[in-house]
Amino acid sequence: MRITAIDVCPLTGATVDGGWPQGHEPQENLHTLLIVRTDTEHVGYGSCFTSGALVAGAVELLWPLLRGESAVEPERVTENLRQSSFWQGRGGTVEHAISGIDIALWDLMGKACGQPVSRLLGGNYRTAIKPYGSMLFDEPEPLQRSLASVTERGFRAIKLGWRPFGRRDRKFDELLVRTARETVGEDVDLMVDAGGSEQFWPHGTNWARNTASMLADYGIVWFEEPLPPDDLAGFVELTRVSPVPIASGEVLTRRQSFQPWIEQRAVDILQPDCTKCGGLTESRRIAQTAADHNIQVVPHGWNTAVGLAADLQFSAAIPVARYVEYLTPCAYIDELTTEPFAIDADGFLAIPDRPGLGIEIDTDRLKRFCPEPIAFS
Repeated sequence: MRITAIDVCPLTGATVDGGWPQGHEPQENLHTLLIVRTDTEHVGYGSCFTSGALVAGAVELLWPLLRGESAVEPERVTENLRQSSFWQGRGGTVEHAISGIDIALWDLMGKACGQPVSRLLGGNYRTAIKPYGSMLFDEPEPLQRSLASVTERGFRAIKLGWRPFGRRDRKFDELLVRTARETVGEDVDLMVDAGGSEQFWPHGTNWARNTASMLADYGIVWFEEPLPPDDLAGFVELTRVSPVPIASGEVLTRRQSFQPWIEQRAVDILQPDCTKCGGLTESRRIAQTAADHNIQVVPHGWNTAVGLAADLQFSAAIPVARYVEYLTPCAYIDELTTEPFAIDADGFLAIPDRPGLGIEIDTDRLKRFCPEPIAFS
């Protein structure tokens, strides 16, 4: 099975606000799907957390290395892309595009073998996992309404992130967390994401330590990105003293970038994003190294249906996986597949067991969000 073409599909029309100060409009393009076509009837789907224009530029760079390549050797093919684009890539947009290609090639290999990707990654440790509804903080009253809506959809774990948390004062931060806990009760897991990767993040280790102490009083499962993502030393110090687990890693790309975080125990929970860090291939390598150092792995996924499907397959193959992130509400997840993802009565999400990523993209629905793909052949 050989690669014959790639379609780059920027998604627009239903983009969810990501929490940055400037906000995001529905027509903005933050996510891109890739469709890898072959000389057989099989196609593979990948997802990149990057705009279509950047992905198209990266694919143009990589296409001479991909044309005619094997469609069922994801680890070798994507490592060749990584090594061969070293001087123009080594992270950033090129690695994001490689991530989408890698996911698509795993999808293709699963379809060619008639097996779910999780089995090809090493085997299934579980058939279902708890998703956490991922959403933004808000003012107390609209926050209550949003939380009620998320729990009504069946979620038994919720992560709240970014503005206005950490942007006013400590008293207001505690009001938000107390509001959330009182709204959902004690039986719903709550996580807090400070959003320290926002530009010009003003807080340091002392703020993060004091805030973590407050979060511990409300049974918060983890405290995510309380510091800028380049403050490795700050994370090491914070993780050592925090009363709640510290999580980070979503902005890192390539397994080598994760090594100092793992070796220095800079976090309790590492969060590789397979649509950015190098795909399922790199995510598996990162997870194995983290597990060897007794560090928990929970994949980051501000995502699409393809990205969520990849996270589910990945999480099935991780021995100690606990959660998967589920951006909600999000049309790019809920309206792209022929069969919707469904949360059961216990708040768990079944991991698809069909070949490849286990989902089928509705091509007519995809045209709604991407009427004109950028084709390479």
